[in-house]
Amino acid sequence: MNPLAYQFMIHAYAAAAIVALMAAPAGYFLVLRGQSFAGHALGHVGFAGATGALLLGLPPLAGMISVTVGGGLLMGLLGEKLAERDVGIGLVLAASLGLGLLFLGFFTASASRATALLFGNVLGVDAATLAALGAVCIVALGGLSLIARPLLFASLQPELAAARGVNVRLCGVVFLGLVGLAVAGAAQIVGVLLIFSLLIGPAATAQRLTARLYPGVLLCTALALMEALCGVTLAFYTDWPVSFWITALGAAFYAASHYRGRLAS
Repeated sequence: MNPLAYQFMIHAYAAAAIVALMAAPAGYFLVLRGQSFAGHALGHVGFAGATGALLLGLPPLAGMISVTVGGGLLMGLLGEKLAERDVGIGLVLAASLGLGLLFLGFFTASASRATALLFGNVLGVDAATLAALGAVCIVALGGLSLIARPLLFASLQPELAAARGVNVRLCGVVFLGLVGLAVAGAAQIVGVLLIFSLLIGPAATAQRLTARLYPGVLLCTALALMEALCGVTLAFYTDWPVSFWITALGAAFYAASHYRGRLAS
């Protein structure tokens, strides 16, 4: 069987590639800044937005994007220091989980749509959703490229960056807002419960293999693309969930990076 003979598979491959290209650079900076927990929390924040949109008869992606971006901005505003940041993220996460459960209790029209939000449904992506993902990807990558240099400076040497006139707090707030866009897109592939795998897995693996910025971002992007596209292909031939294959491949690559590190030492 040739998966490219089916239109839904072509849409799935395109969506997986778009999401991987969007999630990889955002995830790289998340790991670099020690904000992996924020990426995980934003997935649950997006679940509240998607279920709320379903209740209102709106597209789930629109609700997820609006709430994840708002949640990311709020997390950035609540605190930049590690202790303050974790408290702020935890508060936003707890509130969003409560809202998500409330909306899910009201939403009884289709259990399959709620399941798709939790675990992703890339094989059900239509042309309209694909176009929306492409637009979100352009905005997210464009915004990240604009703040990449001051964000890197603020991530590695925040005190020196502030002394040189970089608005460290603003960089953090804008960055988490852009992460919200990436999370909303990645949730279409792996769902809100497994968002951590695609957003953080390739970035963590890449940073174990190279400490250089640009090679690290390129390697992270290549790994994310490989996991997403191979995950879709394996799901087609095995009839197992795409999200399972993506998380399994991410775990395998990360374990291999540990093994390579031990051999190098």
